[in-house]
Amino acid sequence: MKNYNSNQTIEQLEKRKGGYYYLKVDASIADQFAHKRKTRLICRLDHKLSFQCGLNHLGDGNFFIIISTKNLKSINRQVGDLVPFQLTEDPNPLGIDMPPTIEALLQQDAEIKSKFDQLTNGKKRSILVQVSKIKDMDKQISRTAELVSNLALQPYMRR
Repeated sequence: MKNYNSNQTIEQLEKRKGGYYYLKVDASIADQFAHKRKTRLICRLDHKLSFQCGLNHLGDGNFFIIISTKNLKSINRQVGDLVPFQLTEDPNPLGIDMPPTIEALLQQDAEIKSKFDQLTNGKKRSILVQVSKIKDMDKQISRTAELVSNLALQPYMRR
């Protein structure tokens, strides 16, 4: 399945479970995507707002998509509101854009690239999210090299 369209009520998890605003995705729907529950998605809310996301376990065998408070405000919705949404498989397996400085680092440093390529997509995404928050390009490069080279990441490498 490439796309899934639905209308659903916005819900909120209990505070002890994170308090996230979310839309539920039944396991039967998740299983229709190419990578099942590991599929990276683009969610389009209310025919207005699109964002990259992944599926999270709801605890009952089903999944959910987190909706940030910022995104709820931008579509002028709240918990209990019915919202149309569309899920599309994200063509980018990382589900995040590669910062140009990191792309250049990986092209220039074969050792760092080799280590980066061995990480799971989730670990790659985590590094890219952390590094993209850094404004200084030199610090982005050094932080990426540090994170990729860190031996603590080794157990998370693909086998």
